Amino acid sequence: MKSDLCKTSTKISKRRILFFLQTPPPIHGSSIVGESIKKSQLINDAFNNQYININISQEVNEVGGVNIKKLFRYLFILWCTFSKLIFFNPNLCYVAITSKGIAFYKDVFLILLIKLFRKKIIYHFHNKGVSQGQNNSVNKFFYNLVFANTKAILLSQYLFYDIEHFFPTSNVHICPNGISNLYKGETKTTNPNKPPQILFLSNLIETKGVFILLEACAILKHKGLIFQCTFVGGEGNISSAKFNSKAESLNITSNVTYLGKKTGIEKDRVFCEADIFAFPTFYELECFPLVLLEAMQYKLPIVTTLEGGIKDIVKDGETGFLVPQRNVKILADKIEYLIKNTEIRLQMGEAGRKKYEESFTLNKFENNIIQILDNELNIEISG
Repeated sequence: MKSDLCKTSTKISKRRILFFLQTPPPIHGSSIVGESIKKSQLINDAFNNQYININISQEVNEVGGVNIKKLFRYLFILWCTFSKLIFFNPNLCYVAITSKGIAFYKDVFLILLIKLFRKKIIYHFHNKGVSQGQNNSVNKFFYNLVFANTKAILLSQYLFYDIEHFFPTSNVHICPNGISNLYKGETKTTNPNKPPQILFLSNLIETKGVFILLEACAILKHKGLIFQCTFVGGEGNISSAKFNSKAESLNITSNVTYLGKKTGIEKDRVFCEADIFAFPTFYELECFPLVLLEAMQYKLPIVTTLEGGIKDIVKDGETGFLVPQRNVKILADKIEYLIKNTEIRLQMGEAGRKKYEESFTLNKFENNIIQILDNELNIEISG
């Protein structure tokens, strides 16, 4: 456990950064980005880094709950932090903070310990909820305490509203996520002997739009369209039995398939076989879904919603379509348009791939993070 929670770099440098990251397991957006930072050769060459994994949940079913194992993990994190603050003596602390709820208060004690040592802090927000939480007087008190004299990194300009009460624009950096290139195919083609393939890839969580997409599939079938819709992801608050029951009630069992969780080569295959990516999320904490970057990488046109920073990812009418949340009819209409217009969906897929290469590669993300941290360290040193 110690080697996972508290990793030491042997690089010697005057510019020391202590990273408080979430890393897998479980797998989610923040932990994937945290792992990318931890393993980044560019970032580790740029600074003298040490890492503490602040993820106290090791399984999806542990998230949000309380148990003795999580308590011991948390106590170890506090001890590791105390030790690093004394012996590593960082110039800057990078914290992947949780915005609200019990997880925020878990971070509070950690941050107060950092502040006790008068260390400079920069927060990286991979989720949102501050603007909702601040309506509670207790939350607002701790937000003021935790965010005072700190800086922030946001994934999108469209997420600034969430923290604007506590951070002036001068203290906020924008850094979109980036992912490594997994798709090696040069061109995207369609198989005329195979019906158009729609792909949904996320955990089976209702607010990710699972049932919304199933209902849209029912509309498409009623119109006589030929298609297949594949759902990939771990079971969340929707079980496989509940999924199948819903599909059966909509009479679309011959058109939809749930494959469960897929990784590695199997995940690559489902992306390669897809023609359209549908992600009708209305998850209130959605910020910058990495799965959309993956879909763009695989040259898939995207049909999704205006949630969080998605508008920075998908350009409506160019790389896909942005539809109103929970609007089954419009979702079905946009998917129908892509099913019927093969050339348009191929063009949108190519445009999405181009945007990925320009804005959302892992190298681009790493260099942006380095520039932000370098700027903050230069301010610290000059100060």
